[in-house]
Amino acid sequence: MDLLREYAEKCEEEDEPEAVLPSKSSAPAVDDTAMAMAMASSNLAARPPIDPSQRIVPFNPTYDQLWAPIHGPAHPHAKDGAPLGLRNHKLGHVEDASIQPFLFDEQYNTFQTLGYATDPSGQTLVGDLETLNSAAPLSVYNIPQQEHKRRRRELKKSLQEEQEQAEEEEEEEESPDNPATDEWLRKNRKSPWAGKKELPQAELTEEQKKYAEEHAQKKADKEKGAEGRDKGGGEPHVDKSTFHGKEDKDYQGRSWIAPPKDIKASNDHCYIPKRLIHTWSGHTKGVSAIRFFPKFGHLILSAGMDSKIKIWDVFNSRKCMRTYMGHSKAVRDISFSNDGSKFLSAGYDRNIKYWDTETGKVISTFSTGKIPYVVKLNPDQDKQNILLAGMSDKKIVQWDMNSGQITQEYDQHLGAVNTITFVDNNRRFVTSSDDKSLRVWEFGIPVVIKYISEPHMHSMPAITLHPNSNWLAAQSLDNQILIYSTKERFQLNKKKRFAGHIVSGYACQVNFSPDGRFVISGDGEGKCWFWDWKSCKVFRTLKCHNGVCIGCEWHPLEQSKVATCGWDGMVKFWD
Repeated sequence: MDLLREYAEKCEEEDEPEAVLPSKSSAPAVDDTAMAMAMASSNLAARPPIDPSQRIVPFNPTYDQLWAPIHGPAHPHAKDGAPLGLRNHKLGHVEDASIQPFLFDEQYNTFQTLGYATDPSGQTLVGDLETLNSAAPLSVYNIPQQEHKRRRRELKKSLQEEQEQAEEEEEEEESPDNPATDEWLRKNRKSPWAGKKELPQAELTEEQKKYAEEHAQKKADKEKGAEGRDKGGGEPHVDKSTFHGKEDKDYQGRSWIAPPKDIKASNDHCYIPKRLIHTWSGHTKGVSAIRFFPKFGHLILSAGMDSKIKIWDVFNSRKCMRTYMGHSKAVRDISFSNDGSKFLSAGYDRNIKYWDTETGKVISTFSTGKIPYVVKLNPDQDKQNILLAGMSDKKIVQWDMNSGQITQEYDQHLGAVNTITFVDNNRRFVTSSDDKSLRVWEFGIPVVIKYISEPHMHSMPAITLHPNSNWLAAQSLDNQILIYSTKERFQLNKKKRFAGHIVSGYACQVNFSPDGRFVISGDGEGKCWFWDWKSCKVFRTLKCHNGVCIGCEWHPLEQSKVATCGWDGMVKFWD
């Protein structure tokens, strides 16, 4: 214990600092310290910057040394130690440059194609100087059109010369004794390589001559049709019609399209049909549209995708009365005149045809070279010669059928025109289009008076006017039927909305019952839907077709009967 105590006291004595007594010689000591510090700092400043690859630094660097930039070779363009800026030069120092991708691609492709390009400095051109001197220093992106044509001609000419030279060399190499040459084959006709012998042509029989003439006529018609298509017209087709009834006129001399005298309205109250009473199956492909004969409904017209139009008897025999064959492709739309004696048809062959219903003759044909999607006659009795057609090129074209001239074009839509509906005592009409908008026009004035387009709107491929002429029902492709007012503002009626059916992608027709109490529409699953106009509730659905039920029409007089058509090629009659 005593030893430990002595050792601790000794350590305490050693730790105590010696007292520094003030003396007169302390001032020179301060000067020596300042001088030493200055010398140390100068030595540190003289030291080179720290190498970043070193792991150990043998001295304490200053802040400036620690963060000093890495020193390279002296700048060749430095003047009095001050650099004048980075420059590209031959000694290896390259300044950083930013080149836009387009400019880089332009110069790269120019160098690969023409052999020269612009120097990165943008001041000189480098590369093939001969090509550069012979042609203007142009890049491949801004060579004039004439220069392109000249170079193509030169290239084509050089290729032809090379080919001719190669053929001449081959002919020189060929020997007449070589059986593989053409010359040897010409001299040795009996060779198995000689081909068929050219025999003198025998005289044709009468049947062969007739066949040859028919073939030549078909070929000429085909070439003529191709010329017509090149000029922008529709595809030509022979117009013909076949009557399937017993006789054109009855014993009293009345035409077969005349309405029976005993047909009349049963009552003013409409009822929902319940059962299928007849099916018409004459089309080989789907049926795209049906129309009842105006006012009486004793005949029904159907447009088929087999390019044929058929008219069926509804009241008596319920057979096909006449087939109209004038289109070369599927028929898109049909429309009767006011008295039903004539009708219009629009086909995918780009033609609009005006038919006589009774005789089946084509009165006139119209075409702009575009596909007509919808055709309508002006409903006014004194304007039955005015045709309106919505085309695939966004226009509504108006023809005067007496003169055959286009009298007006309504060109405001941004997509193909799908529907034309006359409102306001036929002074105005509403059109819908693939551009998801509705436009209202004054008849004869190509200026839109009302434009309806909302972000939530979808395309409306079918529109029908309510029997009271105050509302429009529009089939919207978001699986609902919207109601618009036909008054001045053409507002959407938000309280009336008919939904439940699936029509996305299909231009299913929408229609009203004659008394306005029911709304009907087909759907993509082959059903026909019936809604109550007041409550907007689904009243009934009928499974009508295998496939899409594209069209539905209520009989104008017999208020419990409805006709439907579908893509299964059937037209069905319900009661």
